[in-house]
Amino acid sequence: MEHPENDSQYTGLTVNNGVAQPPIVNPYLVKKRRKALPTASELVEGILKGDVTMLSRAVTMVESLAHDHYAIAQEVIEKCLPYSGNSRRIGITGVPGAGKSTSIDVFGLHVLRDGGKLAVLAIDPSSERTKGSILGDKTRMEKLAVHPNAFIRPSPSAGSLGGVARKTRETIVLCEAAGYNNIFVETVGVGQSETAVHSMVDFFLLLQIAGAGDELQGIKRGIMEMADAIVINKADGDNVGPAQLAQAQYRSALHLFPPTASGWKPEVLTYSAYYEKGIAEIWEMIDRYFAFVKENGYFEEKRKEQARWWMYESIDEQLRKHFYDNPVIEKRLQICENEVLHNRMSSFAAAADVLKVYFNQNNL
Repeated sequence: MEHPENDSQYTGLTVNNGVAQPPIVNPYLVKKRRKALPTASELVEGILKGDVTMLSRAVTMVESLAHDHYAIAQEVIEKCLPYSGNSRRIGITGVPGAGKSTSIDVFGLHVLRDGGKLAVLAIDPSSERTKGSILGDKTRMEKLAVHPNAFIRPSPSAGSLGGVARKTRETIVLCEAAGYNNIFVETVGVGQSETAVHSMVDFFLLLQIAGAGDELQGIKRGIMEMADAIVINKADGDNVGPAQLAQAQYRSALHLFPPTASGWKPEVLTYSAYYEKGIAEIWEMIDRYFAFVKENGYFEEKRKEQARWWMYESIDEQLRKHFYDNPVIEKRLQICENEVLHNRMSSFAAAADVLKVYFNQNNL
């Protein structure tokens, strides 16, 4: 840009040119090419060798909604299935603030002292508004996070069954194929997820705390009936007395329930995850449970029942996917939704209309 001030008629005045505007894009930036997706065979080979990177990539594909990822994930799961089933699957749930992540940290270290490998599938709650998750469970499992034989996989709940769905079960298969003989499934909290987690684990552990109000408020029949054991955390310092009182209340409540299908009588113990007190007693109880159910045949019976249950769950999911991925149905849904929103059609009539189009299209 020319400056008129630099003309000869203006003596003693000079205006220098400004600094050139830098380019918007960094000229030194080298665009990295995205890595090609690994094939199903490469993923399976890596998983069977215990390669954590390949295991993580396979789990990511299982959780992905992309169609090309789905096809690869299903092939990997099918090939890993013969190598699965050789682990102890333990579901851990409890009220928010009960110390689930801290307990898993100390439980996991106790298990790893006896050798073997541990996979922790931690479900983080997703925001209903943004659909995002912090995925910060590793920060509360400081010791396990750096242990060479531990694999921690935080996953977003995405609003499905309170945090546990079919993808979690498929991840269990991959972890078992990778050689992890102990699987912990941590749920979001007390809610719908308990039914799902109970259908994929061998032992269901319910964590509670004392001194936070009326302990009997925490006794919900559905959850209590599913629990194979109840453990009361934070039984330390001045809270030892309240924890023992809560223990007595839970034991009394358990007597009101009918016998379990396994024949096992659920136990109630107290412990302190922070001070690592009572951990050995809890694990001794879990060992006794596995010995008990394997001796009476319930272990295998439950595994078969779980496989049957998940077959029907998979059918439901595939039907749902086939329905909503249909382009004709997508258009019809928009039309019917608009009719419902303007009070020109009831919700029930709209649903019937969309289903009629779907059934006619598939000759059903």
